[in-house]
Amino acid sequence: MDDLKTSEAWRVFRIQAELIDGIEALNDLGPAVSIFGGARFREDAPYYAAARTTAELLTRMNLAVITGGGPGIMEAASRGCFEAGGTSVGLNIALPREQHPNHYQNRSLTFRYFFIRKLMFARFTMASVIFPGGFGTMDELFESLTLVQTQKIRRFPIVLFGKSYWQGLIDWIREEMLLHQSIAPEDLDLFHLVDTPEEVRAIIGEHLRRCSQFEGDQRKGVA
Repeated sequence: MDDLKTSEAWRVFRIQAELIDGIEALNDLGPAVSIFGGARFREDAPYYAAARTTAELLTRMNLAVITGGGPGIMEAASRGCFEAGGTSVGLNIALPREQHPNHYQNRSLTFRYFFIRKLMFARFTMASVIFPGGFGTMDELFESLTLVQTQKIRRFPIVLFGKSYWQGLIDWIREEMLLHQSIAPEDLDLFHLVDTPEEVRAIIGEHLRRCSQFEGDQRKGVA
């Protein structure tokens, strides 16, 4: 039995169980926005306050907020949603250090595998707001961009918060990736760059309006 539990076959069962648990826990969630960002921002940081306000504004639009469930920006977004009376979802990950669940989660799941956690973000979100962060945040940003660019998921808003933080990366994308034709010019339209929670609300609100109009046209048979 011990050999079975340490085998690759047993790992497949663990993966399957995480996948099923995640889908069952979130299947009735409704429209939701994922907010990503670094775990190392303290409560007195301006980006913490901005993430908290952003989540509050989105919650008042009847949207659930999904975060990685940890400290820093994740805590700020969870907190803004939770304190506004919304559904705050934490998709926690088991790590040897840094990650611990924050206290502002209505629904809390803990994953062993990053790729299952990523699938939950992609499956249950209709917009992504990316606050400043480290390697994990960059991974989540480019995961979203790749999925939309390759049309593996329906196009949705990808919003980068903090112009001063992101501008250097965007300049490099323009000056290197675009110059060497690693991406197409239209790929630069896959994301928005903002500096205020109100801008986030406006972009996502416009996306919701368009989705609602599209669904209405589909019901009426409009091509």
